[in-house]
Amino acid sequence: METSSDKMNSVKETFIRIDDENSRTSKTEINILCFDITNYSQLTQFLSCSIFVFIFYLAYGYFLELIFAKPEVKPVSLYITLVQFMITMLLSYGESWIRNPIKRKVPLKTYAVLAALTLGTMSFSNLALSYLNYPTQLIFKSCKLIPVMIGSIIIMRKRYSFLDYVAAIVMCVGLTMFTLADSSTSPNFDLIGVLVISLALLCDAIIGNVQEKAMKQYQASNNEVVFYSYAIACVYLVCITVFSGILVDGFAYCAETPVEMYRNIFLLSLSGYMGLQAVLTLVRICGATVAVTVTTMRKALSIIISFLLFSKPFVFQYVWSGSLVVLAIYINHYSKKHPHYVPASLSSCWQQIRNYYDSEYRYLKMKTKMYTDTV
Repeated sequence: METSSDKMNSVKETFIRIDDENSRTSKTEINILCFDITNYSQLTQFLSCSIFVFIFYLAYGYFLELIFAKPEVKPVSLYITLVQFMITMLLSYGESWIRNPIKRKVPLKTYAVLAALTLGTMSFSNLALSYLNYPTQLIFKSCKLIPVMIGSIIIMRKRYSFLDYVAAIVMCVGLTMFTLADSSTSPNFDLIGVLVISLALLCDAIIGNVQEKAMKQYQASNNEVVFYSYAIACVYLVCITVFSGILVDGFAYCAETPVEMYRNIFLLSLSGYMGLQAVLTLVRICGATVAVTVTTMRKALSIIISFLLFSKPFVFQYVWSGSLVVLAIYINHYSKKHPHYVPASLSSCWQQIRNYYDSEYRYLKMKTKMYTDTV
């Protein structure tokens, strides 16, 4: 006859089996593109994602400069951006067809804003290459911290740490020196390029906050956000290019060498989309700090390759000004782990100033009271 203790043990075993089975089925699946890397070690997952980031984003930078660095592309850059957006949208839809169908969770009005910001980021970035060297454009894109801080201080009334302000100052100095080096060496340098890439940087700084809020609030997938953002942006671009005449001009320009142009645009879109997916997977595995470190190293390598593959004058000012930007990025990420860090010497100096101020304030207050009593 089964005792009560035996019944309790069988119940425990049942619960244990159920928990184990649930833990196995609820294990998060990790994919990089169409490859399942869930069962591999974290080191293997990190190395795989990093390799994909380097390969695809280096290819993206190469094709971006190959297409948009030509002066004759400037009037039809929006048409090329339209083709790029259409290919990216189709790639996103194709991935959803392979994995899971896209089910919209975010309201269309939010996607309308995201599409406008995506359009601003990509179109301004592409157009800037007609005015600036690719290394200068890349340095500007690395300085998203500055508009984010300014916007948060003005709009959100947010306070930043000492290291954040140091990072912003160092980044401004490095960015200014890099731009001055480009203006002195690049024959087609134009201040309009600085304005255009600054607008792209502003859109890029805003779009991250909007995407994060939408994905957290509505539990939307990365693929859904990419598909609807680019699809609605395509509608914007079709309207703009049709009414401005750029659609006809761009089609005529690409028709001169259709195989070469559309092949390069397709490879640009494919490498950019795959690089984006690799970065998102890297963020899920190792966190945003590690992902930004990898992408920063990729940007440094992209700048080196740009100077090697595309003939452009080089001065040593590019090296140390770019190093200042990299240092600023490192300081900014270090401040995330140590938000209250202030150097001991600076803290001591500030404390002495406060003590001096307090003592003088007390002295003046006492003298004022004595004068008031005398009067």
